Amino acid sequence: MVRVALVGFGAVGRGFADAVLGGAPVDVDVVLVADSSSVAVDGDGLDLASVKERKEDEGVVGDGEDTVGALEEAEYDVLVEASPTTLGDAEPAFGYMMTAIDNGAHVVTSNKGPLAMRYAELMEKADEAGVEVRMEGAVGGAIPTINTVRESLAGDDVSGVRGILNGTCNFILTRMLEEGLTYEHVLGEAQDMGIAESDPTFDVEGIDTALKCVILSNVLFEGERTLDDVDVDGITEVTPDSLRLARESGHVVKLVGEVSEDALSVAPRLVPEGHALDVGGTLNVVSFDADLAGEVTVTGHGAGSSETASALVSDLTAVVRKS
Repeated sequence: MVRVALVGFGAVGRGFADAVLGGAPVDVDVVLVADSSSVAVDGDGLDLASVKERKEDEGVVGDGEDTVGALEEAEYDVLVEASPTTLGDAEPAFGYMMTAIDNGAHVVTSNKGPLAMRYAELMEKADEAGVEVRMEGAVGGAIPTINTVRESLAGDDVSGVRGILNGTCNFILTRMLEEGLTYEHVLGEAQDMGIAESDPTFDVEGIDTALKCVILSNVLFEGERTLDDVDVDGITEVTPDSLRLARESGHVVKLVGEVSEDALSVAPRLVPEGHALDVGGTLNVVSFDADLAGEVTVTGHGAGSSETASALVSDLTAVVRKS
């Protein structure tokens, strides 16, 4: 039985709870749940269904208020960190992770902030403590991007990565091309459908994709890159005319993130029709340039609570089976 502390009880955190309630591949006792304003702790294991019900009815998960204090005192084997991404110093998520590592716990996270802004500090701390930090849910949701680098291509020399890493942008560009609609019109549709946030800046300005590129770069090249190292251009200036002209030349326009040892970039790029990166809707795709394996491409749904929760459960299972 693995004891889990779950921090973050938004869509992803609740998705993880649903996965546990539905039967995870390993036996899980969630002993701590925290949201942005409250904490629930039970060393014998919380009733997750009751925690979810209280969150829906009262907007809180418990009576406690000090998440860091609870993480310091509770006994758990793995922290599942699913709080919202913040930039700058990546707090409070970075502090939650460091507290868990100090407590001798592994970390499984979908949070891009600490991984993109303070990766070197985090991994140095984990190495010293002899614990793992796993992050599949932070890049590509259910698509095995990090694990492809760390495991499937572990014996290969991966020189670069290209990919479509934001489903919101891909949906908007696909819909604009198919229907000849303006960016503003399709953005409104995406917001109505719940595909885009009410404030879509993080996605459409390319920031989300850039963070994922930084994480991939740091994993691949054991570097200390941050968001400041990425040349970023979003999709807000893409027009129906530019998409039409691209199609006339046999291309589509996609927001592509590119990672190499020398540079990181995110920008709308011309992609030949039928190319591996020519995927529609909310799909994501990541293509690795490997010395031995050649081009390795993985495709799937990169966002959504259940998709990201599946990555969290996968990482949790890997930690338990490796321990």
